[in-house]
Amino acid sequence: MGLMRWLWRALLGLVLLLVLLPPAALALYRYVAPPVTPLMLIRQWEGAPIRQVWRPLTRISPRIQAAVVAAEDSRFCLHAGFDWEAISKDLAANERGGRLRGASTISQQTAKNLLLWPDRTWLRKGAEAYVTMLMEAMWPKARILEIYLNIIEWGPGIYGVEAASEAYFGSDNMSLTPARAALLASVLPNPRRWSPARPTAYVEQYAHTIAARVGELGPAQRPPCLARRG
Repeated sequence: MGLMRWLWRALLGLVLLLVLLPPAALALYRYVAPPVTPLMLIRQWEGAPIRQVWRPLTRISPRIQAAVVAAEDSRFCLHAGFDWEAISKDLAANERGGRLRGASTISQQTAKNLLLWPDRTWLRKGAEAYVTMLMEAMWPKARILEIYLNIIEWGPGIYGVEAASEAYFGSDNMSLTPARAALLASVLPNPRRWSPARPTAYVEQYAHTIAARVGELGPAQRPPCLARRG
């Protein structure tokens, strides 16, 4: 009985930790740049260095902001964390026997990369949904995109747009041309395999598609929900 009581208490403590830790972390990261993420620590343990240069959103080119939103989450400014329209289309395609395209939003990807671990279990997906809802309630869209663009993996040991711009093109992100911004955005689905500096034919074609989508975001080439920032 003593062992069972201890196990139940340990389980309860773990549940409380999982419930209470994300709000505390999100409250802190609303204003403070996260020093490291679980994925960075995992990659470092695997032997990859951490190359990251933090930039506030005001020092991240609107070109790369627009390219990433166009590539990863075109309805970023319209949803509250989950793109139900994309999810419905994905489920319908699955029922017809088609390949799952994935409907993970920038908010979901930020939640996963900031606080969680990289696997596809239901536990992880449930935690991702919980953190995503909290994040959308606690942060403005500008902060979500700012964190995303600074922590997302862009290649082996490369995190964030500034480090990626320097590593692949030898320049800061504010100097990115529209074509290079589209190339950077095009490799995000598989950044450890694809390189914007040495694009495959598929990556080049996808980059052209992204560049075409950017024009739909408006003349300022910035997501509408961020238009007044910076």
